[in-house]
Amino acid sequence: MVDFESSMSDLLSSLNEAQQAAVKHFEGPALVVAGAGSGKTRTVVHRIAYLLREHRVYAGEILAVTFTNKAAGEMKERLGKMVGRAAHDLWVSTFHSAALRILRVYGEWVGLKPGFVVYDDDDQNTLLKEILKDLGLEAKPGAVRAVLDRIKNRLGGISEFLRDAPDYVAGILREDAALVYQRYQQSLRAQGAVDFNDLLLLAIELFENHPEILHKVQQRARFIHVDEYQDTNPVQYRLTRLLAGENPNLMVVGDPDQSIYGFRNADINNILDFTKDYPGAKVYRLEENYRSTSAILSLANAVIAKNALRLEKTLRPVKGGGDPVCLFRAPNAREEAAFVAREIARLGNFGQIAILYRTNAQSRLLEEHLRRAQIPARLVGAVGFFERREVKDILAYARLAVNPLDSISLRRIVNVPTRGIGASTVAKLLEHAQQHGIPALEAFRQAEAILSRPQQVGAFVELVDELAEAAFETGPAEFLERVLDATDYKTFIKDEPDAEDRLANLEELLRAARDWEAEFGGTLAEFLDTIALTASIEEPAKRVQDGKLEAPREKAEEVTLMTLHNAKGLEFPIVFLVGVEENLLPHRNSLNRLEDLEEERRLFYVGITRAQERLYLSYAEEREIYGKRESTRPSRFLEDIPEGMLTEVNPFGEFGRGVRPVTVGWAAAPSRPKLAENFKGGEKVKHPRFGNGTVVAALGGEVTVHFPGVGLKKLAVKFAGLELLE
Repeated sequence: MVDFESSMSDLLSSLNEAQQAAVKHFEGPALVVAGAGSGKTRTVVHRIAYLLREHRVYAGEILAVTFTNKAAGEMKERLGKMVGRAAHDLWVSTFHSAALRILRVYGEWVGLKPGFVVYDDDDQNTLLKEILKDLGLEAKPGAVRAVLDRIKNRLGGISEFLRDAPDYVAGILREDAALVYQRYQQSLRAQGAVDFNDLLLLAIELFENHPEILHKVQQRARFIHVDEYQDTNPVQYRLTRLLAGENPNLMVVGDPDQSIYGFRNADINNILDFTKDYPGAKVYRLEENYRSTSAILSLANAVIAKNALRLEKTLRPVKGGGDPVCLFRAPNAREEAAFVAREIARLGNFGQIAILYRTNAQSRLLEEHLRRAQIPARLVGAVGFFERREVKDILAYARLAVNPLDSISLRRIVNVPTRGIGASTVAKLLEHAQQHGIPALEAFRQAEAILSRPQQVGAFVELVDELAEAAFETGPAEFLERVLDATDYKTFIKDEPDAEDRLANLEELLRAARDWEAEFGGTLAEFLDTIALTASIEEPAKRVQDGKLEAPREKAEEVTLMTLHNAKGLEFPIVFLVGVEENLLPHRNSLNRLEDLEEERRLFYVGITRAQERLYLSYAEEREIYGKRESTRPSRFLEDIPEGMLTEVNPFGEFGRGVRPVTVGWAAAPSRPKLAENFKGGEKVKHPRFGNGTVVAALGGEVTVHFPGVGLKKLAVKFAGLELLE
């Protein structure tokens, strides 16, 4: 028999006062505002154990929702160590797994056939390819799938989505959006299938149309926990509300200051408005940080305090002061990468170091300088620069031009960009090459004798021949530019959801070629050899799941490179956060909407709070942007940092003579627009239609105001009729 009194003492003794208060919460809604490094997962696990031991809640009545299967597995494992066999009856799951479990039992109520299958991305692309072909549309299946996913995640109709959708959507679907969507859904059902997003939508449909089934499921989920609530999208929010019911025993855990997935339709208002959605909800704030030093946390608090869309909290360090946060001002991006490599070589302990950046294209220079310094490194959450699809496509043209026998490169680019050479045509030509023992390209030259319609193949061979001549007449950079022009590759990818990142990677490839020429002055073939050696040290793509990064079994002492988005939930003793510049961080795409700008500041905050012991910030005063060398300026977020919190270092990481504590300002930058006359942000106001709200920011003659239950509204001060509240 379990000694519950002894168990309770052990269960609570390892927790701080705020964590204990959240763990002891019993019935009714609760919001746990859990700052970075404050032990939120520990709190959730202990709270579930407390329900079992103290309140004798049956394990089968507890549901805990996480965002990844790995997170769910780890949570259940930790609970197993605390509560024993009772953990087997707990319902610990992702949103999608929970919905699938429900639909396996009740799916027929929403028209699903027994044994329905769930299509993955490749299955969806195959289906969409057939539909687009039947409709005579030129859009790429992957791009269309991304649009359809966003429609479903928004929980809105197609017309509503297209009204607010980014420009690339118009280039993909135009007036055919509704027809494509209808055909896609009909095809799924005809094949007894659903896609990933349908799982949640069908569960919602089931609950809304069949309240008796909702009631049954609610009995199985009497106590609900939702982790990372700030990352929930409208569909996940709606499903949670339905499960919670009229008398919710719902505890959500999250941090609006770490809401950085707006591009995935995450809605920060879900957590900001929790106490409005659930009146009487208890709020618990976990503010003790066990991760970072006080120097790092002071910086983080100063940065995030400038955001208006947040729930008040201040991280307090458990650790001592720590080393000062360093700032390096590089004359250009190459010198920035060189500084990072030098400093890492000096520090050693490579496995304890992470380099974080805003965009994938930034990794190329960093990879190069780490390799030159013989520092082992790995990319996480993305493929190596030279393994990215668009980079490999253009390099395949170069390899084929240098080596006409390269059939792998030929197959890769024969119909990229699309030029009407189908898979059956390629198969017939390759079969001819094999039968006659000739190179694949030679079979393509004989297309007129093999195919009934050889025109497209003939045009492709002419292009390859032209490039083959250019390969021995031009340098690498000029040759790659010629490939881009001759194939119109940039137009080919411009309608993709991540087109800007892909275009940036192409510009980075051209920059790599120019830099290589300036240093070595060799041929295209020699440049390709250098790339082959560089690419060979890059590891395959790795995913970060549930904030856990597993060290590789062999090469454990490696520097980690990743984007800021992939770094969320992780921690490292030493962090280099590079490219803290305008148009990078904040990203240029965020500058037109104040709410997007606040998300960029949260992204900066997430990067800062990954560091445990030492933090370096850096920016370049000059960077190549879309092939042009341009002057840059430090990020406006550096202005949020009070004087004395940053210490500038020289190119060798040294303080002292000639190096001073830095004061970052905008004196040398173009003047910023004046704020609206009577508002600076943070004021409480009343609107005649929307009610009470908070001014998020003011710019020119406009203010953006957050109204609970309504959301963000941009208003002209002159006509809004705002009343300033005391």
